[in-house]
Amino acid sequence: MIKKVFLTLVGLLLLVGALAGAKVFQFKTMFAAGASMVPPPETVTATEVRPDTWQPVLSAVGSVAAAQGVMLSAEEAGTVRHIAFESGATVKTGDLLLQLDTSVEQAQLRSAAAAADLARANLARARDLRAKNMVSQADLETAEAQTKQADAQQDNIRAVIGKKTLRAPFAGRTGIRQVNLGQFVNTGDPIVTLQAVDPVHVDFFLPQQLLAQLSVGMIVRVTTDAFPDQHFEGKLTVINPEVDTATRNVRLQATLDNPQGWLRPGMFVNVAAALPLLEKVLMIPATAVLYAPYGDSVFVIEEKKDEKTGAISKVLNQKFVHLGKTRGDFVVVASGLEAGQTIVTTGVFKLRNGMTVVVNNQLAPDFQVAPKPVNS
Repeated sequence: MIKKVFLTLVGLLLLVGALAGAKVFQFKTMFAAGASMVPPPETVTATEVRPDTWQPVLSAVGSVAAAQGVMLSAEEAGTVRHIAFESGATVKTGDLLLQLDTSVEQAQLRSAAAAADLARANLARARDLRAKNMVSQADLETAEAQTKQADAQQDNIRAVIGKKTLRAPFAGRTGIRQVNLGQFVNTGDPIVTLQAVDPVHVDFFLPQQLLAQLSVGMIVRVTTDAFPDQHFEGKLTVINPEVDTATRNVRLQATLDNPQGWLRPGMFVNVAAALPLLEKVLMIPATAVLYAPYGDSVFVIEEKKDEKTGAISKVLNQKFVHLGKTRGDFVVVASGLEAGQTIVTTGVFKLRNGMTVVVNNQLAPDFQVAPKPVNS
């Protein structure tokens, strides 16, 4: 009985051992197959690192100002009798804009003219009598003085009438009028703005350490979000002779042609002052960079030959780079790459060093130095 139980236990142990050995063999086989399995190559887009020539620019945010701009106001008090312009109209130098009531002044002018005629008649009579020695020299001088006073009174009234006639001091575009027909205006009351918008000035500031790189006449390019597809070009015309003591910035002014009137006074613009020199750079698409706190890197595609089969495959070599300025879709590589190397341009976050890849640029993005969004 004991022998039978012993044999049964031995049989069970052998069975369990056989099953365990089979499982261990199965696991070893699976691990060996997994270790020897080569993953399929990753499909990537690629481009060649190429040298380029960039013109360095100094960037700033500026504000558009009219070449000439003024708020026209009343020089004399009076009632508006005639408005000769429309809001937003283009006017020429000397065009009549507004006329105040001058009926009182016209009456005064007629009275002054009559007084002047009488004074001149008295002067003529006094000269004739003086020639006959019938009046004193003092009487003649009094008559002359009265004539001059009468003429001056006429000039004074004409000046008042002239101040009640508002004309355009220069050619430009009117703003929204702020008076109505029949309205009484006081001296100094605003009537309308007048802006000369072709050309226009763009005022901007740059740090004082850049002052040595600035010169009058350098090219200035301007863009604005109001017209994202348009680029405006002008020249730097004024460098302020003093530096702001609070910000240590120097004020600059550029002049730009504005025939369409797209640039309006007060508009914020992006300013790029082009330096008069060219800089050789290596540039790559910004999407090719794997940005990380410990350092930025790119994946260089290198050819590797299999020692056993002789097959040539493309393998990734991760290299750290130092980046420079950006322009459009590109970024400058200051160090870490050489011209002619091939790098991965998209999807770098899913790659790792030593990975095998194949290049397919059918769906590669169209990288541009000055991209223009389709929906802008």
